[in-house]
Amino acid sequence: MSRIQQQTKKPIKRVAVIGAGPAGAIAIDALAQERTFDLIRVFERREGPGGCWIGDNNRPQPLNGFASLSNRTADPPVPIPHTLPALTPKLEQPRFTESSVYPYLETNVDAIPMQFSQEPFPSEKSKFSINLHGPNTPFRHWKAVRRYIEGLVSRNGYQDLVSYNTTVERVEKVGDEWKVTLRKEGQQKDYWWVEWFDAVVVASGHYWVPWIPAIEGLEAFEKQRPGSVIHSKHFRGRDLYKGKKVVVVGASVSAADIAYDLAHSRTAQTPVHAITVGHNFNGYFGDEAFKHPRIENHPSIARVCPKTRTVHLVNGESIPNVDHIIFGTGYSWTMPFLPQVPVRNNRVPDLYQHVVWQKDPSLLFVGAVGAGLTFKVFEWQAVYAARILAGRAQVPSVKEMQEWEENRIKVRGDGPKFSLIFPDFEEYFEALRNLAGEGETAKGVGRELPKFRPEWFRAFMEGHDVRKRMWKRVNEQAREEEKAKAKVLEGEVRAKL
Repeated sequence: MSRIQQQTKKPIKRVAVIGAGPAGAIAIDALAQERTFDLIRVFERREGPGGCWIGDNNRPQPLNGFASLSNRTADPPVPIPHTLPALTPKLEQPRFTESSVYPYLETNVDAIPMQFSQEPFPSEKSKFSINLHGPNTPFRHWKAVRRYIEGLVSRNGYQDLVSYNTTVERVEKVGDEWKVTLRKEGQQKDYWWVEWFDAVVVASGHYWVPWIPAIEGLEAFEKQRPGSVIHSKHFRGRDLYKGKKVVVVGASVSAADIAYDLAHSRTAQTPVHAITVGHNFNGYFGDEAFKHPRIENHPSIARVCPKTRTVHLVNGESIPNVDHIIFGTGYSWTMPFLPQVPVRNNRVPDLYQHVVWQKDPSLLFVGAVGAGLTFKVFEWQAVYAARILAGRAQVPSVKEMQEWEENRIKVRGDGPKFSLIFPDFEEYFEALRNLAGEGETAKGVGRELPKFRPEWFRAFMEGHDVRKRMWKRVNEQAREEEKAKAKVLEGEVRAKL
């Protein structure tokens, strides 16, 4: 009998899964393959499976509440009706469910490390990606990723386990049961109700609530012309910025992609202004994208003047007549449905192996990690979580779990780097595989985890090199174009003289 069953005095038979993105999709299969649960219920607040890989047809609402975005309080718990079930007016509080994809978005990771171990990733390649990287491009269009996740959820009747357009608003332990309060959006009203479970698996992701730094004058700048300040998750393609003067803030992946896209396509006014100087570039992708000749790099913003639409920089310089400011500054971890598990330093504390909540191992997490081999990490975490709930994997003592976290804090710190698996992928994958055990796969019970294969890590890193080589090649071509253009202009001036 597992320690969970010893605590609850009964086996785990009813499991709730929060989220039907890639983490939730693989968690469904891992739980179902254990063939021991009477009830698996999945709650997804979007209209279908896919998580942050679902596209939106409508543009997001303009940003507001900048103070809460900067201090990471923008997604608080919502009031629960006193009596349930209940019908209430539609919730108006922002929940940040909008998509983060734009029409021509491609993955920035090789397909090999993205695919789960038993489910090959789609081989289809877009013309856009082939033109950029050649016929062997390792990247896939976002729609291919969504279809992949959709296929995982649609198999074996799993789609019948999912309740869509359903938001988990509260998860709380009452006795030895988990009380899950749910809200389904209707056309005019919201319906609220409660369901009860023996365990909960949180697979809700953490790329939802944008983080935007506090900058004097920024909110007034946005209010003067709604839509002039956005986060990268609200970027819907270059065409909205034709002829506009744009400042892009951030030195990591999304800021690099957007600044490069606007500059290279000559859609926005050039140069495109990038706030990167003095900031750390992404460890995987570096700074090559920002070396495009039509990108001008600057230090941090000191303040923004709404009246003159001037962006003042910390070095005393300024960028006048700015039309748009786009922030590629990352996200805030939020779990408003779990107030008893407060996020700390933008990570979830008290998790053993990023999976088991130390205070109650019937609450488990899939996806509470940073970037890198993420889909595969989700699979290993999901199998470990499923085995624990099925009573086939042991959970260490509370002391051992706390020591694991304390030791990791000493090495990684108590912030976002705590959740970053890189570069210790093999160590982490094998630790989870050993903790999960073999299950009873000979009897067709339990999802089997293969040994870690170094080629997954190799493909992951080589995919980054493909993108960096592309940026370097295109940047050099752009420099030659700019030189040729300058010579033509010089010739025209001389001719006039």
